[in-house]
Amino acid sequence: MSNEAVQPYQRIVQDVRDKIRSGRLTPGTKLPSTRELVEEYGVAAGTVQRALTELRTAGLIYSHQGRGSFVANAASAGEDSTARSIKALEEQVADLVARLERIEKSRGD
Repeated sequence: MSNEAVQPYQRIVQDVRDKIRSGRLTPGTKLPSTRELVEEYGVAAGTVQRALTELRTAGLIYSHQGRGSFVANAASAGEDSTARSIKALEEQVADLVARLERIEKSRGD
């Protein structure tokens, strides 16, 4: 696949994966915020969110609502794919709930 065919979210996923593999990002390290990643990669927030979802599904990172995303321990990366998928879905639902609450507050509902 040429660089031109790589989707922007895939570029972020590969970059973070490379940083983890090389040891530049170690277990427990907090990733930059979505806003910082948007600025660093010159992409939309949705693109960053898609990349983070891919990284969570792969078991490379985990997220805590309101605290950010962190590099997973090697043991976490070894979880079976079903457990990773469930964890990723739970995190996505929590993220969507938080977004919905922000939208509702901004509308004055």
